[in-house]
Amino acid sequence: MDSIALTQFSHGGGCGCKIAPGLLAEILAHMPPGFVPPELLVGTETSDDAAVYRLNDSQALVATTDFFTPIVDDPYDFGRIAATNALSDVYAMGGTPIMALALVGMPIDKLPPEVIRRVLEGGASVCREAGVPIAGGHSIDVLEPIYGLVGLGLVHPDRVRRNADARAGDVLVLGKPLGVGILSAALKKGRLDAGGYARMLRHTTQLNRVGAELAAFEGVHAMTDVTGFGLAGHLLEVCRGSGLSARVRLADVPLIDIAAAFAREGIATGASARNWRGYGEQVEWAGGEEWQRALMTDPQTSGGLLVSCAPEAAERVLAAFRAAGFEQAAVIGNMTETAGRPLMFSGS
Repeated sequence: MDSIALTQFSHGGGCGCKIAPGLLAEILAHMPPGFVPPELLVGTETSDDAAVYRLNDSQALVATTDFFTPIVDDPYDFGRIAATNALSDVYAMGGTPIMALALVGMPIDKLPPEVIRRVLEGGASVCREAGVPIAGGHSIDVLEPIYGLVGLGLVHPDRVRRNADARAGDVLVLGKPLGVGILSAALKKGRLDAGGYARMLRHTTQLNRVGAELAAFEGVHAMTDVTGFGLAGHLLEVCRGSGLSARVRLADVPLIDIAAAFAREGIATGASARNWRGYGEQVEWAGGEEWQRALMTDPQTSGGLLVSCAPEAAERVLAAFRAAGFEQAAVIGNMTETAGRPLMFSGS
């Protein structure tokens, strides 16, 4: 079993295998409107992290699904990363997960049962940590390994935190450092040592459960998590949904130091370049270097929460992040009234 490398079966890995933002927009551009009941508090309108459906005056159901191909070779670690990533969408809406369903696609003729079992065990270990039962699922025989979850959670309707409710004057707080995609690229090139791999696992298996706490804070207006479209892509979604612009100071964005070193060498994922082609014309790049741009567009698998909050709430938000083990959480910029391109990165 140890000789089987899961990434050899997949053309891409983790959230880097998402359909590129430009192509996805083209695919969805002319979709006919669907039925939207009044109970649906959050749907597809702003590309938010999960759907939210009001059940009653004090409860709303948060529903999401996320799955991908292997980002690492170890099956247990693959399951852990995929499950952590899937549950993050519930936390990003301010919810608390209550149940999960497993989504499993495996090349049955190429992977022995014990390898597939280890993937499932990895996912189950994360769900146990989150206090969530895996209550069912679905499996199919496919060419590439795929694993993920349907995540279901609950949130008070008044505590739903959409990606579209940022306000002018808000500050932006990022919970996890960037660079997971670059570490995955370095892993594929044989450049990531055991210590670097441990760092990658630590970030990708750290549950964003602090999101439910943050949603209860006065002054926290919007949240999302940073995944396959990179920081720039997901912040653009906040800008579009909120009708505002964002300004980010590159020097303040937390980075995984070894990922930054690899980026300076020119190591990056193909998805990073696809991301930039999809939305680069909406970004003003003022003063940054090419390696920094690779990090701002780097697809994050199980990335951090991005919070838009009133300035007076920022210290409390940072304290909550750090108390939950997110040591590199930092204020990275602010939201402004629309002026020019919706997103600007500056060197200072």
